[in-house]
Amino acid sequence: MPIDLDTPYPLDDAQIERFRRDGFIRLRDVFDAQTLQHYGREITQLTIARNTQTRPLEERSTYDRAFLQVMNLWRQGGPAREFVFGKRLAGIAAALLEVDGVRLYHDQSLYKEPGGGFTPAHADQYYWPLASDRCVTAWVPLQAVPQDMGPLAFFAGSQAEEFGRDLGISDESEREITAAMETRGFPVVEAPFDLGEVSFHLGWTFHRAGPNRSTTPRSVMTVIYMDRDMRLKAPENHMQQADWDTWCPGAVIGEIIDTPLNPVLYESRGDSVPRMELEATHA
Repeated sequence: MPIDLDTPYPLDDAQIERFRRDGFIRLRDVFDAQTLQHYGREITQLTIARNTQTRPLEERSTYDRAFLQVMNLWRQGGPAREFVFGKRLAGIAAALLEVDGVRLYHDQSLYKEPGGGFTPAHADQYYWPLASDRCVTAWVPLQAVPQDMGPLAFFAGSQAEEFGRDLGISDESEREITAAMETRGFPVVEAPFDLGEVSFHLGWTFHRAGPNRSTTPRSVMTVIYMDRDMRLKAPENHMQQADWDTWCPGAVIGEIIDTPLNPVLYESRGDSVPRMELEATHA
């Protein structure tokens, strides 16, 4: 039987402490091959169908060479909505953030084409008008990601570092943030992802990804979760203004982001994520 999208994934205190320390964690066996194949087929088809990028790779900017991206696939209904609304991922997010519940910020498929470029170093929360750091991205590869396909890499412990928070994804961010991370001693953690392995990283954790040197597309689905009680902050750049308008329209500065596009996906009241006293095999 395939893993149910709502089946809790057991976490232990050591894993939550590791996430608190490093700003990210990689978890094995979150999904099985059958589950990923079923939902991955629909997510990939929707990504290709709804993609608006038509220029060849060599004519694109560094940002646009990194990946094709399509957001809020859940609004198409069907398997994509089932996947995004699954409590398994959302429960992990709530446990790692140490909050009582999480709501959706938005989902985003990332399709790095064969020959696609590197993803420059950055922190996601540069783009998000969110009032606290209680937000996390689940990065779900729909296939195994060997080194030549461009696995996600993290600067461990960088989530409290303020330098670079004003830089969007660009050649400048790659150059300046990478240099700053090296100077400050934040190690890069980069390794292939096994099938079924999923990573979670905080909004302010700096990360990057290599180019796709393989002949196979790197298909990834991401879901961005935020504290159920997250409040909207006044945008600090035009990208945060655009995110407010697009992903949480109608939200009010200083108030909880409770809009039809930001449903609560998990609350610990009633079905909390299991905790294990001993180190789990999923570390």
